Amino acid sequence: MDTTELLKKVRKIEIKTLGLSQNIFAGQYHSAFKGRGMAFSEVREYQYGDDVRDIDWNVTGRFHRPYVKVFEEERELTVMLLIDVSGSLDFGTSGQLKRECATEIAATLAFSAIQNNDKIGVIFFSDHIEKYIAPKKGRKHILYLIREMLTFTPNSKRTDVGVSLEYLNKVMKRRCTAFVISDFYTRKDFRQELRIANKKHDVVAIQVYDPRGKEMPDVGLMKVVDAETGHEMYIDTHDARLRKVHNKYWEEREMRLHEMLSQSHVDSVAIATDDDYVKMLMTLFSKRNR
Repeated sequence: MDTTELLKKVRKIEIKTLGLSQNIFAGQYHSAFKGRGMAFSEVREYQYGDDVRDIDWNVTGRFHRPYVKVFEEERELTVMLLIDVSGSLDFGTSGQLKRECATEIAATLAFSAIQNNDKIGVIFFSDHIEKYIAPKKGRKHILYLIREMLTFTPNSKRTDVGVSLEYLNKVMKRRCTAFVISDFYTRKDFRQELRIANKKHDVVAIQVYDPRGKEMPDVGLMKVVDAETGHEMYIDTHDARLRKVHNKYWEEREMRLHEMLSQSHVDSVAIATDDDYVKMLMTLFSKRNR
């Protein structure tokens, strides 16, 4: 990609995602994540309508009447984007690659973060940490992140989500909001790393997938390549049993993933490359606001 083409792509993504973050996401994003950056301020007597979960039982016991803790919203949050750059993201049958869809989603979240005066950083990962960009503020920083998303070439094509979560805990000493953006095509279980990371931080999983990964089309003989291992083979998609097995494999894989996310108390959303990702993110934010 030459410099002129790169600048055009960066500008196109900036115009689209900045407009979305300003006009649609600013309030939703702020509401969905503000509760994760609260600092204790003081205690005061309980008033009708206060959340009983905020009662300070030590002070209540001392004065024999209910007192609640008062929290003030911290001025800023730190947002980390954990972006999968493995080989399986270089696939797409609906107008764009999974990687391109992931980049737009990440850019929209980044612009939403700076609208809220938050710092934003990135961890690119495959089966190891490919690159870490420390959290900063400002448009210049966001444009740098988008350029990296568009041009970054990983050293490995394989995936290990757990590695990125372990690294997040090492580099981020204070609590942050972390979006894991991946297709989650990994054979390695990352349940333990996910649970530990979500205790320390606020982890949100965004799964990006291609519709053909969910349902195999009936198009006859097809050559398929595993993007992470390079293994090639021909399959006959006319075979109804093969299509059924493929669909069953997808459903079982999705069930295991969502079960793991749910058990780890991680909010998540699955977005197809032909979905309206704006609508899907709005649904995610709304769910967090309940």
